[in-house]
Amino acid sequence: MPENRNTTSTSTPRQLRNWAGNLTYRAARIHRPTTVSEVQEIVAGSERVKVLGSRHCFNDIADTTADLVVLDALDPEVEIDRLGGGGTGTAWVSGGTRYSQLVPELAEHGLALPNLASLPHITVVGATATGTHGSGNRNGSLSTSVAGLEMVGSDGAVIALGPEEPDFPGAVVHLGALGIVTRIGLRVQPTFDVHNTVYLGLTWDRLFTDLDAVADAAYSVSVFTDWHDVTQVWVKSRTEDLDVAPEEFFGARAATAPTHMLKDMPVENLTEQLGVPGEWHERLPHFRAGFTPSRGEELQSEYFVPRRHGRGACEALRAMADRIAPLLQVSEIRTVAADELWLSPAHGGDVLALHFTWVPDQTRVVALLPEIEAALRPYAARPHWGKLFTTDAGELESLYPRMPDFRALVRRLDPRGAFRNAYLDRTVHAFG
Repeated sequence: MPENRNTTSTSTPRQLRNWAGNLTYRAARIHRPTTVSEVQEIVAGSERVKVLGSRHCFNDIADTTADLVVLDALDPEVEIDRLGGGGTGTAWVSGGTRYSQLVPELAEHGLALPNLASLPHITVVGATATGTHGSGNRNGSLSTSVAGLEMVGSDGAVIALGPEEPDFPGAVVHLGALGIVTRIGLRVQPTFDVHNTVYLGLTWDRLFTDLDAVADAAYSVSVFTDWHDVTQVWVKSRTEDLDVAPEEFFGARAATAPTHMLKDMPVENLTEQLGVPGEWHERLPHFRAGFTPSRGEELQSEYFVPRRHGRGACEALRAMADRIAPLLQVSEIRTVAADELWLSPAHGGDVLALHFTWVPDQTRVVALLPEIEAALRPYAARPHWGKLFTTDAGELESLYPRMPDFRALVRRLDPRGAFRNAYLDRTVHAFG
């Protein structure tokens, strides 16, 4: 083991909460290491340890009663390995890096990621570890860009994993169960420009008639709804695919002024609309990095259904509109391309993502979730790992055919259960 240099800062948490404020972490200690060696020392000396990112998860996936590790003091330098011509390669960042820190540097080098989350405030490691999907319809989730992982295992040793490893598809969406990722590599590509146009007046009838065509009409399409009506559609096109956004979109008309997806909210925190071209990182997120994303005070849930079941799932939710609407700020409907990552919500097939931004009333929201999950059960709905859901381990196993393989991977890489917590016991059952 590396020599203990005692340079990491350790503190006792005082009512440390997640981003939404609905969860208070129970850790006895919080560590802020500045080097990977310090991470190794912390992990090797802890009975139970978890890593904490931007705290944008809405459940207890990162909670523990022992040690929490925050990685934002690791070296923030972005390292880019180019693979020759064409602008392709891999960008390596430390475990605490947020997308808002990474993307400007990529843009400076003429590089891009194929996809970004709706808000750039979250950490790269946290988003990819939970299968967060991003905004591009033609692309896979954010996790599909992962080209390599370096993590500290439960014995304190550094483990390097890459696509050549047979278990790599199981390690990318890892839920924090395998180790603490101190460095992550993302595949990059040449930069591109995007313009974003908001459309108003799309009807459910037209959406259902042309659901696949709507979803495939641009690089990224987000349909917002309160489940009574379709409130607006955000259409983000690459400028080489479409120079000028049309005035009409499946019967909907282009908005003539910037439009927020939430009622009574200022538009200053949104990325630019009205078809004005901009670099990929300035248009793919819904929200600007320097502003509070969404409303700030909210809860979130999300479910992914096979794309072929999209209409049926939406109709099931529309039938519940009177139950959903009183607790809802807005819902968003998007598609995500298939991948082969074991615990990705898009594992094995293209999916339709059904996102819910709730009012901050956890008791009532959690009481409603079993009804929503029952309505979506015929459509094999997989919940987002980092958001609110009540789906149990038995049903999750039926939804993820590689779950037994993931359990075996957990037991192999963390035989002493250092990264085990109540969330993993409830959802994965890796240790019985």
